[in-house]
Amino acid sequence: MRIAVMGTGGVGGGFGAALAKAGADVTFIARGAHLEAMRRDGLRIVGGRGETHLFPTKATDDPASIGPVDLVMFCVKLWDVESAGHAIRPLVGPETAVLPLQNGIDSSDRLIPILGAKAVMGGVAQISATIDAPGVIRQTGTFMRLAFGELDGSITPRGKAFLEWCQRAGFDATLSDRILTELWLKFIILATNSGMTALTRRPLGELRDDPDIAPYFQAGFEEVIALARAKGVWLPDDVLERSMKFTKGAPASMRASMAVDLIRGNRIELPWLSGKVVALGRELGVPTPTHAMINAALKPYAMGAPKD
Repeated sequence: MRIAVMGTGGVGGGFGAALAKAGADVTFIARGAHLEAMRRDGLRIVGGRGETHLFPTKATDDPASIGPVDLVMFCVKLWDVESAGHAIRPLVGPETAVLPLQNGIDSSDRLIPILGAKAVMGGVAQISATIDAPGVIRQTGTFMRLAFGELDGSITPRGKAFLEWCQRAGFDATLSDRILTELWLKFIILATNSGMTALTRRPLGELRDDPDIAPYFQAGFEEVIALARAKGVWLPDDVLERSMKFTKGAPASMRASMAVDLIRGNRIELPWLSGKVVALGRELGVPTPTHAMINAALKPYAMGAPKD
């Protein structure tokens, strides 16, 4: 399978490297010092699952140089979805699948006007990983899962083919006929955990075990669950318990990517996480006080650290 990874950060680098190690033909799209390091030294993944070193690594900053592929793993930041969507058009042939793996819930909807409904699938990535240095991705813990599927719920040959490659690569993978549910199950957890770890600048373990802080996780989960149900999204009855269990079982040292970006002074994905929760709450008449607090407190940092 020919795969292009658009955006070689923690998600694209982590999953792309596992697929390449399993024998898939993977080309990574990156830029700057990260790209230079991959071309010179290869891509290295370090952390909880051991070390993977891809050398040589197929890497470029020009999607047009790759040509049409079987699947594009679309892993850019949320503010780059539209511009990156236009950039990958040379990768998309008549049978190409484009798998958005952003945080948030609306990347597929944003890509369809650019690439067409046939190309775009829905996807969820769960991994705690970030760029540690140019050419190096560091994973926290061992958890690594993809869920993906067609937006209309059909099970297709391209979905089955990619599932086989994921299984060869050795990480958890689900070919889902309810990918919208999968997106919301992740969003419930991610919007809240991202907001809390960013707001406090502290790792997850310190927060979930503090009796004064822990109740805000449950409150945040409940707000997003209420939104999903107001939109008619099917969720399992035990969704709150699942969300709490996942959070309690995640690595204590884990910081969501938004928290890492905030600490580094970078732009953050707030408008598509707690900001999106607040906007949907207003639209649907669902109270979201926890996420409103998170959004208000972090809004001055949305474009990066203030310069004053």
